[in-house]
Amino acid sequence: MIELLKDKRLIYISSGLVLLVVIAVYGMNLLSSEQRELKLLNDQRKEMLILRDEYVSLKKRVDSAESRKDLSSAQGIVQAADEVFQSIGLKDKVKTVKSTNRRDMKEGTEEEAELLIEKVSMNEMVNIFYKIENAPMILTIKKAVIKKSFENPELLNISLTLSFLKMK
Repeated sequence: MIELLKDKRLIYISSGLVLLVVIAVYGMNLLSSEQRELKLLNDQRKEMLILRDEYVSLKKRVDSAESRKDLSSAQGIVQAADEVFQSIGLKDKVKTVKSTNRRDMKEGTEEEAELLIEKVSMNEMVNIFYKIENAPMILTIKKAVIKKSFENPELLNISLTLSFLKMK
């Protein structure tokens, strides 16, 4: 054994192999930590993309609402409801419009009204909801109660609580 240690070539080769093993272990450890970091960065990137998509979606909705708030000449909920139903030719089916609540907020004034619409078909009901959703003013449906008409079961009676936001 002592003779083996005296052979310098064998010592160099064995120390080289040990050094190579140490370097290989260190390199694999470094590679493993880099892969973990890459996975974390990819996860963060995916989360950021999801957040960006949510932000873009919300921004579009806010911009849509902002663009609608100044398009209407309606001064109150009653006039806004009249505009909506007159534009689709169903003004005569609206039986009552009762203004129920008015709240002053920082951004403007919110008015609520109860509407009773009688004897409308399913298609007319869909047109009413579409027109309210896409009205050139900020109108929201707070509550909707839909019942069959007593006289004709194919027709519907609709009770709506409608909210109108008038910006200052």
